Amino acid sequence: MNPFLTPPAATEYAPFYANYVRLAGPDPLQALRTQPPVLHQLLANLSDEQALFRYAPGKWSIKEKLVHMIDTERIFVYRALRIGRGDTTPLPGYEQDDYVPLSEADARPLAGILAEYDAVRAASLCLFESFGTAAAERIGTASDRPVSVRALAYMLAGHEAHHLQLLQERYLPNMA
Repeated sequence: MNPFLTPPAATEYAPFYANYVRLAGPDPLQALRTQPPVLHQLLANLSDEQALFRYAPGKWSIKEKLVHMIDTERIFVYRALRIGRGDTTPLPGYEQDDYVPLSEADARPLAGILAEYDAVRAASLCLFESFGTAAAERIGTASDRPVSVRALAYMLAGHEAHHLQLLQERYLPNMA
């Protein structure tokens, strides 16, 4: 049985993640499986130059957004690994706005970023699919807040759903 089909209780994640949990849908692992083809289809016809597009001054480029999604996935999955394996060490938060400029995403080819995204997603799914019910329900601390492995799966799927929505609503329509 898939231990991720039961949504996390509100006590399993910080309140500011509630929208991501909601956006994940009823099966976060299925969402994680179906998101990559959607992303690839959305970006299929973009050139490296077009992937530098920002919908407003001070906003991330498409390339930066993608690397942010990859970085966040790695961090959420690292947290899931540590907590799922019973590590009770409190895990620090991270400041996304500090990571993005240092990622040098705009200097990278879009194809390379997408290949990295695919590799990270494949590894993430392997880890989440390896967890049984006890691991999925295990709660640790990240960013000074309780979080379960199950909630991290929902948060990850919802985080990506949020960014896919932004690409569809704010980036791609404004590139013409």
